[in-house]
Amino acid sequence: MVQFVNVFKAYENGIKALKDVSFTLEDGEFAFLVGPSGSGKSTIIKLITGEIMPTAGKVSVNGFDLDTIKRRKLPKLRRTVGVIFQDFRLIENKSVYENVAFAMRIVGASNKEIKQRVPYVLGLVGLESKEKFKPNELSGGEQQRVAVARALINNPTLIIADEPTGNLDPARSLEILMLLEKINELGTTMLVVTHEKDVVNQFSKRVIAIDGGKVLSDGLGGYYGYEA
Repeated sequence: MVQFVNVFKAYENGIKALKDVSFTLEDGEFAFLVGPSGSGKSTIIKLITGEIMPTAGKVSVNGFDLDTIKRRKLPKLRRTVGVIFQDFRLIENKSVYENVAFAMRIVGASNKEIKQRVPYVLGLVGLESKEKFKPNELSGGEQQRVAVARALINNPTLIIADEPTGNLDPARSLEILMLLEKINELGTTMLVVTHEKDVVNQFSKRVIAIDGGKVLSDGLGGYYGYEA
């Protein structure tokens, strides 16, 4: 579960990124976090992953209190959270299999665990036939599927997808969102951060709309009330 209670975040340069933000994302839920550039979306991601701490208020993620967490506990928190980036961030000289396995090696998984888990997850994202391919041999949509597999490989309870369709055409964007929906149906909590209203409005999901560091609305259905 992710919980923000009256959260404020001010950076050292004086920018007030979040102003009294409150919302709760329950275990197993799927939600979109939408808003224009500079609205506070990236700050929320950084707070969830423990990259930054709140100036005031309470942030709780998967049982960890981010306003009081000890630095040595951050790796344990981050193992419960998978992140999918807009620019894929794949290792160019490694195969699809190696890119996904690398995320398991970082947390100390055994070779046996890797050999069992990687093929299963690649099958889940539809890339079982591409495990020996390098990233430059894949389409943009396929590269994003590798990024999804990598975020999923350590079995996180929460996945944050940060502008996951930003570099994809509309058809591939829809495919990726449907894949994330499938993963959510298997039990993983999903927060999709985007400014693409057209993508959001193709799904009947919860939409948390933020602008100027404040939550403007929070509910089911599309949101049209801001300018991207």
